[in-house]
Parts: sequence; C-alpha cells; structure tokens
Amino acid sequence: MTEERPARFEAVYRQTYGRITAYAVRRCAVPQDAADVVAETFAIAWRKVDSLPDGEQALLWLYGVARKVLANHHRTDNRRRARTVELDAELTDLYAAAPESGIEVEAVARVFATLPDDDREVLALVAWEGLDREEIAAVLGLTRNAVRVRLHRARKRFARALAEAGVRTDRLVSTEGTL
Repeated sequence: MTEERPARFEAVYRQTYGRITAYAVRRCAVPQDAADVVAETFAIAWRKVDSLPDGEQALLWLYGVARKVLANHHRTDNRRRARTVELDAELTDLYAAAPESGIEVEAVARVFATLPDDDREVLALVAWEGLDREEIAAVLGLTRNAVRVRLHRARKRFARALAEAGVRTDRLVSTEGTL
C-alpha cells in the first residue's frame, strides 16, 4: 500500500501540474507567488493522497485546493500590506512630531519599503518594537551574534539606500543608535 501512494501522487502530478500552474499564474500578480501556490497545493495533495479522487475528478479536486491556497495567500498578502501601511504611518507619526528635523518622511518610508524583508524586520524590531539584540534573537530564533551582524548589515544597506535617494541620515536615530 505504501508503494502505491508515491506512484499515485506522481501520476496525478504529471497529469495536472501544467493546468494547476496555469490556474495559479493567471491569479497571481507575481510568478513567485504562483510557484508558492502550486507548491502548497501539491504539498496538500501529497498529504491527502489517499483522498485524491480518480481521473478527471483529481484535477477538479486540485483546483478546489488551489483555490483555497490562493485565498489564504491573498489574505496573508493583504495583512502584510496592511502592516506595511501601519508601519509607514507609525514612521510618519514618529518624525512628523519634529518638523524641524528635516527628514523626508515619505522618502524614508519609500526606501524602507524597498529593503529586503529580513532587513525591514530586524530594523522594525529595533525601531518600532524597541527590542534589544537578545530579544530580537529570541523572536527570530537566532543567536545574539547573528542578530548583531544582521542589524549592522541592515543598517548599512538602509543608510546606503537613503543616501542614494538623497535623504540625510544624520538624524535618523533609534533606541540603539542610528538605524
């Protein structure tokens, strides 16, 4: 029975992969998102291979799974965008109170949004959450030293990106020093 599972999954995968991929690509704005949806759809199919219907019904079942995976993906993406908007608003509030600072808040927010996710996360944990390295290490599941290195590199990339955008960085300060 256990040898039948991989063979059954492989047969369904070969028969349906192209159509499920096309389904996801037509519904995702970014190819990487479509790839994630397809991967998750087939991961679910693997876990539930014993429940997979036969023949053409397998494709329909996979469309249903992909539809639910897409819905979860869109909800997650919407939550992420909402958090980004909230963080941008917090950043604006943080510096709007000091108009004499000369910081171009919109430019800072734009540059921040272009940073890699890991950089944004570590910088946000310092600046917005007020966490120290040890606390960030616990949150991210890293060593304190790894956090120190990530934070240093993220700050350098952020400062470089701000300089390239023409934003002065001499007044951007967090609880542990310059972002």
